[in-house]
Amino acid sequence: MPLKINSSGGGSVSINAPVTGSNFSLTVPANNATLITSDGGAITGNVAISGNLSVSGNNINPFGGMRNRIINGDMRIDQRNSGASVTASSAGSVVYTIDRWAYFGSQASKFSVQQVTSSAPSGFTYSTKITSLSAYTVGTNEEFDLIQPIEGFNCYDLSFGGASAKTVTLSFWVRSSLTGTFGGSLRNSAVNRSYPFSYTISIADTWTYISITIPGDTTGTWLTNNGVGIYVTFGLGQGSGISAAAGSWVASNITNATGAQSVVGTNGATWYITGVQLEAGTQATPFDWRPYGQELALCQRYYWQPVNVVSPNGMTDSSGRIIVNFKLPVTMRGQPTFTLTRVLSRGYDGFLVWPSSSTAVNTSLTFNFGATIDAQVDTVGVIFAGSQNSTAGYLNLGQDSVVKISAEL
Repeated sequence: MPLKINSSGGGSVSINAPVTGSNFSLTVPANNATLITSDGGAITGNVAISGNLSVSGNNINPFGGMRNRIINGDMRIDQRNSGASVTASSAGSVVYTIDRWAYFGSQASKFSVQQVTSSAPSGFTYSTKITSLSAYTVGTNEEFDLIQPIEGFNCYDLSFGGASAKTVTLSFWVRSSLTGTFGGSLRNSAVNRSYPFSYTISIADTWTYISITIPGDTTGTWLTNNGVGIYVTFGLGQGSGISAAAGSWVASNITNATGAQSVVGTNGATWYITGVQLEAGTQATPFDWRPYGQELALCQRYYWQPVNVVSPNGMTDSSGRIIVNFKLPVTMRGQPTFTLTRVLSRGYDGFLVWPSSSTAVNTSLTFNFGATIDAQVDTVGVIFAGSQNSTAGYLNLGQDSVVKISAEL
């Protein structure tokens, strides 16, 4: 396609249409010239620009940063289950499965959640699979969801709750054995501001790309700290009491659009999702791929399940306790919980003390966390207060120990 450049005066040039498949060089005058595409289209090919270039726009982020506010949107991190299927067995509480993704079910055992590689759209390897385990009729105020809470620190610039609130775009790939209208919502931490949205799957068992533009909420309270900034919710079955018409902000707790399909209403129904992205702006941009190590570190701010951890040696204090400390891989969001489950197949996983005992123990342990700014945590201390009459010890967490350190929202 030929390239047409017009001089628009004032030291700027305008390209009247996007150029594809072409290699060209463009020299921008040094006096703050402006490069414009008249229809908002993208320029592809190799472009060499010399001079001073200024880029602006809602979706522009060419030089890095965290464009996608969703963490693990491509579903590749699964520290807890390593791809094993998990039945949503807890009723009435939020339970995390694949990293940063949680389920909520008003009733237990109505669906399962699993990270899979058996089905994903082109360019992706992993997806989250939801399978309905019964044909359940959802009650008026009942709900079944897949949720990601976004930390306030990661979305404060969207300025929700004020006159300068930014428009955002939610995009994702989805497929289901069911067809029709599906839905979900964005909500604030107090769940008294909600934006229900809807989308359509027209062909069963076929990946469909969805893009939804949502105006920023100019009212309500939206946290900008290490609490929940935005709940992104995908509905799997909702009652009429917590559903509303799609397309506008409402001052109540709404998790789905009126008339949306109920995945849990059909026994054996499946619903898959991947490539989830929430970004500022009015247009969906290509998925924001981040290196695996970076994505893992982002997940570990909320949850870390270490393998083969050996702490430094700890010594007794004035009270006869043995105390050891070790660093967490990243600073965690807040005060975490620490769960240690020891599988008694070896004698050297747990807390080892000497000289009076050569075997590991995991009783009488308490866990202290070193706080840093904003109540975030970067160290863990383990205290053994057993009557071993020992002078030193250390924590050895090998393959026979399951350690869960959680600071989830």
